[in-house]
Amino acid sequence: MTGVDGLLLSILVLPFAGSILAAFLPTAARNAAALLSGAVALAGLILVALLYPAVADGTAVRGEIAWMPSLGLSLVIRLDGLSWLFSTLVLGIGALVVLYARYYMSPEDPVPRFFSFLLAFTGSMLGLVLSGNLVQLAFFWELTSLFSFLLIGYWHHNRAARDSARMALLTTAGGGLCLFAGVLLLGNIVGSYDLDRVLAAGDLIRSSGLYGPALALILIGAFTKSAQFPFHFWLPKAMAAPTPVSAYLHSATMVKAGIFVLIRLWPVLSQTDEWYVLVSSAGLLTLLVGAWAAIFQQDLKGLLAYSTISHLGLITLLLGLGSPLAAVAAIFHVVNHATFKASLFMAAGIIDHETGTRDLRRLSGLYRFMPITATLAMIAAAAMAGVPLLNGFLSKEMFLSESLQRHSGTVIDQALPVLATLASAFAVLYSVRFIHQTFFGPPPTELARTPGEAPRWMRVPIEILVLACLLVGIIPAMTIGPVLSSAVRSVLGDATPSYSLAIWHGFTWPMLMSLAALVLGTIAYLRFGKMLNRTEGAPLLRRFHTRRIFDGALAFTASAARVLERRLGTRRLQPQLRLLLFVAIAAGLLPVMRHGYSLGGMEGTVVDPGFAVIWAVGGACALGAAWRAKYHRLTALVLMGGAGLVSCISFVWLSAPDLALTQLLVETVTTVLLLLGLRWLPQRSAALAPAKGAAFPFRRAVDAAIAVAAGLGLGLLAYAALTRAPPADAVSRFYMERAYPDAGGTNVVNVILVDFRSFDTLGEITVLAIVALTVFALLRRFRPAPESLGLPAQQRLQNAYDDAQSGREVGDTLVDYLMIPRVLMEWLFPFIVALALYLWVRGHDMPGGGFIAGVTMATALILQYMAAGTRSVEARLRVQPVRWIGIGLLLAVLTGAAALIVGRPFLTTYFSYLDLPLFGRVPAASALLFDLGVFVLVVGATALMLIAIAHQSIRKPLSRAGES
Repeated sequence: MTGVDGLLLSILVLPFAGSILAAFLPTAARNAAALLSGAVALAGLILVALLYPAVADGTAVRGEIAWMPSLGLSLVIRLDGLSWLFSTLVLGIGALVVLYARYYMSPEDPVPRFFSFLLAFTGSMLGLVLSGNLVQLAFFWELTSLFSFLLIGYWHHNRAARDSARMALLTTAGGGLCLFAGVLLLGNIVGSYDLDRVLAAGDLIRSSGLYGPALALILIGAFTKSAQFPFHFWLPKAMAAPTPVSAYLHSATMVKAGIFVLIRLWPVLSQTDEWYVLVSSAGLLTLLVGAWAAIFQQDLKGLLAYSTISHLGLITLLLGLGSPLAAVAAIFHVVNHATFKASLFMAAGIIDHETGTRDLRRLSGLYRFMPITATLAMIAAAAMAGVPLLNGFLSKEMFLSESLQRHSGTVIDQALPVLATLASAFAVLYSVRFIHQTFFGPPPTELARTPGEAPRWMRVPIEILVLACLLVGIIPAMTIGPVLSSAVRSVLGDATPSYSLAIWHGFTWPMLMSLAALVLGTIAYLRFGKMLNRTEGAPLLRRFHTRRIFDGALAFTASAARVLERRLGTRRLQPQLRLLLFVAIAAGLLPVMRHGYSLGGMEGTVVDPGFAVIWAVGGACALGAAWRAKYHRLTALVLMGGAGLVSCISFVWLSAPDLALTQLLVETVTTVLLLLGLRWLPQRSAALAPAKGAAFPFRRAVDAAIAVAAGLGLGLLAYAALTRAPPADAVSRFYMERAYPDAGGTNVVNVILVDFRSFDTLGEITVLAIVALTVFALLRRFRPAPESLGLPAQQRLQNAYDDAQSGREVGDTLVDYLMIPRVLMEWLFPFIVALALYLWVRGHDMPGGGFIAGVTMATALILQYMAAGTRSVEARLRVQPVRWIGIGLLLAVLTGAAALIVGRPFLTTYFSYLDLPLFGRVPAASALLFDLGVFVLVVGATALMLIAIAHQSIRKPLSRAGES
C-alpha cells in the first residue's frame, strides 16, 4: 500500500472509527464526544488538504484494495478535483457543525450518541464522493439515507421527528434502489463498474438502447435525495431534526449527494434531448416552487428549508442545460450555497436557542439584543439574495448569463430569462423578510426567555462561514478560483470553457437582470410584507400537496398488504409452509420441463444391505413422525430425532465426518429447543381443527404428496448428477488440490468455509445473528394468552409459574421428561467445553471447526439449563449472549480486514508453521481466528434463543439485552 493509498483509506476510515468510539462513551461525556468528533473532522480535513497538489491539475489519484477480485469488485477510493471539493465541504463544515453542536445540544440529551451518528453520516458522505466504483457509490448512498434517518429522528420521543425520519428514509432509500438499478444498467452497458471506465464511455452509453432506462432510474435517485420536485416534500419535514443536523444536511451533505451524482455523471449522461428535458424541467419547477413556498413560511427553519429546495433546483437547472459554462456555474453555486446556508441555519438555531421560538410573527427587533449574530445573519442572507460583493452574487450572475443563451428551441429555453429573473426576485423577497422581521422593528414580546448573544464559541462557525462569503465575493480568483478550476477540469476535461470570476463585467444583461431582481424583491416585500404574516401556506400550492401523495401511497400499500394478508394469510403455519414448498417444487420442475431429464452413463454401485436397513429405519421414523404428529407431538419429536440420527449415520457411512458431526449436534440442539417450545403450542381446538370427514385425510394426503415430491425430486437430481463423470475442471478437484497449498489446511470442508468461501460464511453468521436477535425481540415481551391455550395448557402455565416461584424451573420439567440424573448433566459441562475447544482448534486439519465447536458449546449450556434452571445457571455463569454475538461478528470481520493491511484481498488466509516448546512444529493459520469468531457467535446466538424460550416459563420481563 502506497502513501497515497494510506491517506485515502485513512480519510474514509477515520469517521467510522470515531463513530464507534463515540458510541461507547458514557452519556455524560459531552465534551469528550465533541472533542473526539472535532478531532476526527479536522484530521480528515488535513489529510484531504495534503492531497490537493496531487489533484490540482484536474487529474485523479486512486487507491484500490482488492475485495472480491474474482468478481471484479474492489474497494476503490478515487480523489479528483470534484471529490476533493466535496470532501473539503463535508469535513470543513462538519468540523464547524461539531463546534456549534457542542453548545447547542442540551446536557440532558445523549450527546455521544448524536456525535456517533454524525460521524457515521460524515463517513458515509465521504465514501460516496470518494467512490471509484458505481456499486460502491450506491452502497454509501444508502448509508447516507440510513444515518440521516437516525439524525433526523434523534429526538425520537418527538412524534414529528419520528414521522419525518421515516418519510426521509422511505423517499431517499426508495430513490436509492432506483439509483442502484441505474448504475447496474450503466455497468452492463460499459462492461465495468469502475468509474474511470464509465466516464470514458460517454458515446457508448448515450448510443445504447439502455440509455433511457438508466437515465430515468439515476435521475429518480438523484431527484429524491436532492429534493427535486415532486420529491421535495421530505426536506421541510426534516426540520424536526436538531438545528446542527439541519445545517449539515441542507448545506454540504445529504441534499448535495444527488447533485454530486448529477455532476459526476454529467460527462456521460448529458448533452441529449432526454437529459435536457428531464433535468432542466425538474430543476426549473423546483427553483420556482421552492422560492414561492419560502416566501410564505412562518418558521425560520421552514423558510430556509424551502429556500434550500429552490437553490437545489437552480443547480439542477444549470446542469440540465447541458453546456459546459452552465456546469461551471453549478459547481460554483454548490460551494456558495453550502457556506451561506450553513451559516443561516446556525443563526436560526441561535435565535431559537436564545428566544425559545422560530416563529417570524413573534420575532422582531432582535438586533438590539444580539447585534453580532444579527450582523452575521444579515450578511449570509444578503449572499443568499445575490447582493454584490458576496459569493452568492457571482454564481447567480453566471446563472442569469447562462439563462440568456440558446440551448434548444423549446419553451423552457425561451421563457428561461424571465423565469430566472422572477426566481431571483423571490429569493430577494424571502431574504429581506428573514432580515427585517427578525432583527428590526419593535422589541419582541411574549418570548419564552429574554434574548441575548449566544456563547462566543457558538458563533465562531458562523463567523468563519460569513468570512468565506465575503472573501469569495470580493477576491474570488484568489480564494475559490484554483479549487473551482481543479473541480471543473476533473469533470469537463478538455471541454473546460474559459470563464471569468471577476466581480465586475460592466453593465451587462445579467447585471441588469440581477439589479432588477433586487429591486423587484425589495418592492414586493414592502408592498406585501404585512400580508405574508397573515398567510398560512403558499397560495397555488395548497391544492397540489405532494405530501398527500406520499401519505396516500403509504395508505394504499398498507391497505394492499392487509388485503393480501386476508387472502393469503392464515393463523396456522402449515398452509404457509405448504405454499412455499409447492412454489419451490414448481421452480425446480421448470428446468426439467424445458431441458428434460436424463441419467449419465456411469453405473451405480450395489446397495449394501446394512445401509438399506439403516435407511429403512430412517424412513420408518419419518413416516412415524408424520403420523404421530396427529396425536402426540413429543412422540413425533422423538421419531424426528431418529430420522436425523439416520442421516448422521449415512454421512459417516459415506465418509463425511464433518457433516455427520454437524448434523448430530444440530439435531441435539434443535430437539431441546423444540422441547422447550412444545409446552407453548396450543392444543388442537375446534377452531383450528380440520373439518370432519374427507377434508382431514385429503389435507394430510396433500402434505404427503408434497413431501414425496420434494424428496423424490432431490433424489432424482442427485442420482442424475452422480451418474455423470465429473468434468476435468470439477470444483471438488480444485478444492482438493488447492486446500493445503493455498490455505494450509487438510480438512477441505473447513478450508472451504473459512478461506475459499469465507465471505459466504461471514454472511451466514451475520444472518444467524440477526435471526437470534429477532427471535429474542419477538419473545421478549411475548406471554401466551391463557385463554388461547385451552384449560389443560392454562393449568400448565400456572404450574410453570408456581414452579418458578418455588425455585422449580424449566430444567426440572425437562429432566423429569428425559430421566437423566441432574448431577450427571452438571458434571458434563467442563468436559463438553473442553471438547468444544478441541474441535475448534483441530478444525482446520481434521473434522471440527468453529461452527461445530460453537454448537457443542451451546449444548453444554443447554444441559445446564435443563439441569439447574434459568435463574441458577445465569447466576453462576453470567450468560451474556448479545456480547458473544457482537464479539464473534467483530472478530470475524477484523480477521478479514487484517488482510487488507498487507495488501491482500479481504478475508485472505495467512498460514505458516510455528516451532513451539514441547509441541514441536505446528501449523498456524489466521483462519483459526475467523473460526473463533464463528464459534463465539454461534454460542451467543444459540444461547440467546435458548434464553428467550426458557424465560417464557417465568412471568417476568426479559432484560433488554437478553442478559440476566
